[in-house]
Amino acid sequence: MSKLFPKSANKLPLQIIIYLGLLAGIATAGVTYYMTPKYSRVGYAPVQPVPFSHAQHVQEVGLDCRYCHSNVEKSGHSNVPSAQTCMNCHSIIKVDSPLLAPVRESYEKNTPVPWVWIHQTPDYAYFNHAIHVNRGVSCVECHGKVNEMDTVKHTQPLSMGFCIECHRNPEQRLRDPKDVFNLDSKRLVDQGPEGVKLADKFMHDWKLMPPQSCSGCHR
Repeated sequence: MSKLFPKSANKLPLQIIIYLGLLAGIATAGVTYYMTPKYSRVGYAPVQPVPFSHAQHVQEVGLDCRYCHSNVEKSGHSNVPSAQTCMNCHSIIKVDSPLLAPVRESYEKNTPVPWVWIHQTPDYAYFNHAIHVNRGVSCVECHGKVNEMDTVKHTQPLSMGFCIECHRNPEQRLRDPKDVFNLDSKRLVDQGPEGVKLADKFMHDWKLMPPQSCSGCHR
């Protein structure tokens, strides 16, 4: 056998193990970096069929989030606006704008406006919008300052770690219920001692104990 294989072949099994270990490490590092929500989602800003500027509609026109996302306080899912919602205004404002052609077509055909979803909860995770906004969690916590965006983009990873961090310390994210849809409002803990007291009061009165177990979000 010694005549068939050189003496250096004795090192081959160890070399193979080392190479496989390096390959696995590189693959793990690549997956960790390129496939995490922070990398794959944050910054995502798809082109919409209608160039809707939240900054203009909120800051200039003064629309409340709930005018377009009308079910956010009542439903587990936040709905996107229908063509009828858009046409409530645009039947008299910019009625011939070519940019609004998809809205007019959807309205005439009674079909949904083909909006591109930006924030989507995976099928294996449970999330209820109504529960969060009715307990002092503002839209801005998950969606960022949408009221300042001309093009809506994904600003938070919305990963399991992101959610668990909030569930462990919910008092750090609470706002007064009347400020939930004011995206320029401050968290209670950022409003001084009185705000901290109010956050503690809400925690007690609402019996806030967000689930931290697997079954809380994976049902």
